[in-house]
Amino acid sequence: MSRDPASARAALLGAGTWFAELVEELRPHHWTRPGLGSWDVRALVGHTHRALVTLGDYLLVPAEDETCTGVAQYYALAAAAADPAQVATRGVAAGRDLGRHPGAAVRASLDRAQDALAQVPLEEDPLIRTVVGGTRLRAYVPTRTFELAVHGLDVAAACGLDRSPPDHVLADAGQTVLEIAAGGGHLPGILLALTGRRPLPPGFSVLA
Repeated sequence: MSRDPASARAALLGAGTWFAELVEELRPHHWTRPGLGSWDVRALVGHTHRALVTLGDYLLVPAEDETCTGVAQYYALAAAAADPAQVATRGVAAGRDLGRHPGAAVRASLDRAQDALAQVPLEEDPLIRTVVGGTRLRAYVPTRTFELAVHGLDVAAACGLDRSPPDHVLADAGQTVLEIAAGGGHLPGILLALTGRRPLPPGFSVLA
């Protein structure tokens, strides 16, 4: 599925701004609440914050070979390489690295990511070195929007806050879901479920 680069970047920055505002809204009693899996809210925010950190970092590191050619393949490669225990540990460390002022840390990373993106003209699509190998910027940007939107919703739910990303961010994240689902052969079942014909299996996830 093709995406307009300007719209994709706008969705990413919109997701980052929404997430930064959400984190700034959190209060001391929120941070130790259960977040997701073994993570508390601090670890979950730390993990989500990495969506901004890695964008700023990876734009500085060009790759020579294109390992990943699209959004769906990115998640397939990431799932194959992931060690759940290491992911959990990195999340805890990322939460700790937020320091005493998590909102300021997230905002600074958002500004850095925005500045880094601004250095790349829309017509250019550099090959950058990501965790799954060389990936085009246009394939990587939607994965960051998706992470910020989905995990931002996780944070809001864990903290009992009724907050949702802007519509254009949700639309972009929804397109990513469809791309991942198509890559995994899940679209027929999702179409049937969303049109009320049959439910999805318990615990179903396009990321599984």
